[in-house]
Amino acid sequence: QVQLAESGGGWVQAGDSLRLPCAAAGRTDSSLAIGWCRQAPGKESELVTNLSWNGRNTFYAESVKGRFTISSDNAKNTLYLQVISLKPEDTAVYYCALALVGTGRGLLTTTHAYHYWGQGTQVTVSS
Repeated sequence: QVQLAESGGGWVQAGDSLRLPCAAAGRTDSSLAIGWCRQAPGKESELVTNLSWNGRNTFYAESVKGRFTISSDNAKNTLYLQVISLKPEDTAVYYCALALVGTGRGLLTTTHAYHYWGQGTQVTVSS
């Protein structure tokens, strides 16, 4: 079992920056990738960025390229999402999610690949 816990959300103004941490605990030795998904009101969830477990590969959705940065601190078992130039359309619940070894790599850019999810943290961006 893997436990994921996000924090750092809140109410911000357009143009502001945020850093969202996600603490990981439990059996992570079978992990393939970890990432951030979001779900906006009335919309399906989407994968915005992921990081391979070995740290070598990253993916960013087109809508967030240049504004979102994923990183990890392995010593602290913590994943981060740094966001700059926030827009109202970034308003969503942000989830940290982990995919296990054996997942088809082609699925890693979709939310379907992720087996473990945190409880989510709300980010609201006002114009």
